Amino acid sequence: MTTTEFPSAAARAAAAAALAEDASGKDITTVWSVPEELVATAEIRTRQSGIAAGLPVVAEVFAQVDPEVKVEPAVADGARLADDQVLVHLSGSARSLITGERTALNFLQRMCGIATLTDRYVQAVAGTRARILDTRKTAPGLRALDKYAVTAGGGHNHRLDLAAMVLLKENHIAAAGGVTAAIEAVRRGMARTGQTVESDVEVQTVTQAAEALDAGARWIMLDNMPVADIEQVVKFRDGRADASRILLEASGTIRLDTVLAIAGTGVDLISVGALTHSAPALDLTMLLTTGPVPCPR
Repeated sequence: MTTTEFPSAAARAAAAAALAEDASGKDITTVWSVPEELVATAEIRTRQSGIAAGLPVVAEVFAQVDPEVKVEPAVADGARLADDQVLVHLSGSARSLITGERTALNFLQRMCGIATLTDRYVQAVAGTRARILDTRKTAPGLRALDKYAVTAGGGHNHRLDLAAMVLLKENHIAAAGGVTAAIEAVRRGMARTGQTVESDVEVQTVTQAAEALDAGARWIMLDNMPVADIEQVVKFRDGRADASRILLEASGTIRLDTVLAIAGTGVDLISVGALTHSAPALDLTMLLTTGPVPCPR
């Protein structure tokens, strides 16, 4: 799989926030029960198959807990994982390994889970023209990491944030006075500010889709439409002279058992909120693999 560039700054901030939330500097259980002079090695292993994502976050977490902990990934992000496979080798202070364990696993399990679910959707539509996109339905504070994990699973990113592009949703359209009015308002806004960005227009009916096409929309989101209606809109689009410049996106309650039928209509994009808001965490474990020995320092 090809992933986007890892969001290092976002990982650094997220790791710092998570460690602070966990009071990692005041781990009384570990301080009181684990000798300060002991070192150990450990492995993070899978307990189920999946797709790897978030390995650099593990290094970031332990770098903040203890810069002397050595972190060696055994696989790359995007790799297909088997059950009981080693993802990461670690060595260093036993106290540091134990203190950082849960925070590292929380990130890694979430990101691998997102990549794994994304891969299932990507595989489900293989052989069609449709690309799988994520949404902004991400965990607060973790958007860059969630979206990175989607790319590790073979998916693609929709807009990162509200400033990245225009996405006219149902409420925008209602407030603007209709589909055409909303599209024209955005064009005026671009002209006024001198800013040109991509625009996606959400519609719920075939009539609204036809209106958006007539208004010159170049990216139309077909929200919660029945397959038969999506097929009709695709037919309208494909019959236009400018068809090659118009993207059609299906969205709304997309499930694994419905995504192939939707892809079969000929849409270009399918956005799936579940990739980031409902992905089950991949089951991982981290255990010391050698008994602690006296630290030579």
